[in-house]
Amino acid sequence: MRVDIAGLIAAALVTGCGPKMVDLGTDPVKPSNGGGENGALGGAASDSAKGGANDAGGGASDSAQGGANGAVGGTSHTAKGGAGSLGASGSGGADSVPATCGDGHLQAKEACDDGNTHPGDGCNANCALEPGWACTSGVCGWICGDHLAAGPEQCTEGACLGTAPAPPEPAPVGSTQAPCDIYAADGGPCVAAHSTVRALFATYGGPLYQVKNVSGATRDISPIAPGGFADSAAQADFCSQVACTISIIYDQSGQGNHLTKAPPGAAKTTPGNEANAGALSTTLGDHLVYGLRIVPGVAYRNNNACGTATGDDAETEYMVVAGGIYNSGCCFDYGNMERNSRDDGEGSAEAINFGSVTIWGKGAGLGPWVMGDLENGLWAGNVSPYEANGSLSFKYVTAMLKGDAAGKNHWTIKTGDAQSGTLSKAFDGPRPSARYNPMRKQGGIGLGASGDNSNAAVGNFFEGVMTAHYSSDAADAAVQANVVSVYGAD
Repeated sequence: MRVDIAGLIAAALVTGCGPKMVDLGTDPVKPSNGGGENGALGGAASDSAKGGANDAGGGASDSAQGGANGAVGGTSHTAKGGAGSLGASGSGGADSVPATCGDGHLQAKEACDDGNTHPGDGCNANCALEPGWACTSGVCGWICGDHLAAGPEQCTEGACLGTAPAPPEPAPVGSTQAPCDIYAADGGPCVAAHSTVRALFATYGGPLYQVKNVSGATRDISPIAPGGFADSAAQADFCSQVACTISIIYDQSGQGNHLTKAPPGAAKTTPGNEANAGALSTTLGDHLVYGLRIVPGVAYRNNNACGTATGDDAETEYMVVAGGIYNSGCCFDYGNMERNSRDDGEGSAEAINFGSVTIWGKGAGLGPWVMGDLENGLWAGNVSPYEANGSLSFKYVTAMLKGDAAGKNHWTIKTGDAQSGTLSKAFDGPRPSARYNPMRKQGGIGLGASGDNSNAAVGNFFEGVMTAHYSSDAADAAVQANVVSVYGAD
């Protein structure tokens, strides 16, 4: 539902926000019925794909996601948004829509009515409130500080007020720069840096990750020396007698954006599982290190991240993964996601994906590909198939996704062999459609699953970073050279 919101009324609804929170000059989304292409949100068979069997119904915030017939998955999935769909406020299909919804007059069964039946402006197609909005007398505005980037909001700064990032000291002059040192020098410091393998700053000596045994005891694993590889001997000693999981992946950036097991989401309504700490080991040079083995059900999340890009703002993300471990399940992602672990529509996420999922889009060949999970679509480019984004067969893959500055309608995918050579631009151009322009990123961080907690994927993750800046090609090249210096030693 969409109307022009008067600045005076919006200002009354929005309090204590910076000027970016009251940008009324852009329409956040186009009416889209909430689904992916043709209204589909999920795969045909996987219960943990988007819109799976656990995704029945929808309450007041489920804004009729799905196509005209309410189908969200394949034929084996429970419909979400069809006639007779379950929901606390009946926000399902045609049978639950008040007869007068959209006439601008608030009736007994309506939580709001702003005079139209378009989603994305606070009052959905069933006259139910959308998350992050408040409506008064038919006029809807977004709620600052609720940690949801609704409508034109470009940040969620209310949740991060009073926090001050404490990044590691800069690399000494003349010393080798790690990825986050390189991006800081490029004008876009890391706002998240996660690795169980090594420090991603030249001077970082804090914990990389935490292991937990079956009795609940924990131990932090730090680099052997600042800027170095993880002290795998400490993990081996602690976990020598009992099995361990990886309970925390610490953020090295100083923003405090640590990752823990994912909370329940719309697609998987139970929390994620922690990864087996000993399931993935590799030797880089003469250093034994452990990676993060993602299997269906394993996922990590931080829905309260600070400093990350929101709205249509710029960001750069990369991850290093194993090239031979993947599947066609949704979704082995790392990056920017919704803060409520729900599918909030096209453009509400911007995460890197590695796999061979073809539900929405694909590159050349059979995969795997590096793609962008922009929500309700994994995109190898701006059309599908995008032939310039080829299948990859490297042992270790550098996967990079970049969203340009607000208003530019421009994003980039880069890929590379993490053991040799340079990065290639697999895609560089406009967003796939008007539904993704402008973007509505929310700034949560996820690993191993998609924005709505769809976690049917497999993958091996070694490191990843996020910035709030569209990095230069020179900086990307320098990061790739650093990655090769580490993973090329295998």
